[in-house]
Amino acid sequence: MEMMVNHHVYQVFFNDLAVPVDNLVGEEGRGFRYIIDGWNVERILVASEAIGDGRWFVERAVRYASNREIFGRKLAQNQGVAFPIAQAHAQVEAASLVRFEAASLFDREQPCGPQANMAKLLASQASWAAANACLSAHGGYGFAREYDVERKFRETKLLEIAPISNNLVLAYLAQHVLGMPRSY
Repeated sequence: MEMMVNHHVYQVFFNDLAVPVDNLVGEEGRGFRYIIDGWNVERILVASEAIGDGRWFVERAVRYASNREIFGRKLAQNQGVAFPIAQAHAQVEAASLVRFEAASLFDREQPCGPQANMAKLLASQASWAAANACLSAHGGYGFAREYDVERKFRETKLLEIAPISNNLVLAYLAQHVLGMPRSY
């Protein structure tokens, strides 16, 4: 399926497929649990992608704002430009620390659901903040193809809603980490 982002979407259908018992992976009846455990590593991976995007946006914004001269001064000399970029940088680096904690737990085969979910949540939000700071620093040039900002802007928004919506991450944290009643 053609998408407006740098990802492609595919569908695969299996009908009347019989799998021999000797091809069973893991314990019978625990397949859904295995899938759920796989979601943790997916969230760590998505967090890593968002962190990479966030760093890309911050680097681009810093370079552009530090080099662009308007009315005899560098654009980055304006706190209204510099502060959102600095804030986004701090958010991206904080999300990176949570991502590393999640990955470390996963590598040690320890439960990492809360950390993986928080890493995905914080990294996607940080990337979006960096995207906004970068686009704002570029102004109208942020929509020029030569800067690639607009394309990456669209791509990083996807990480807030896929492969899982941040609202579902918050529901998970509220229920399973904080012990609040199920919200759905």
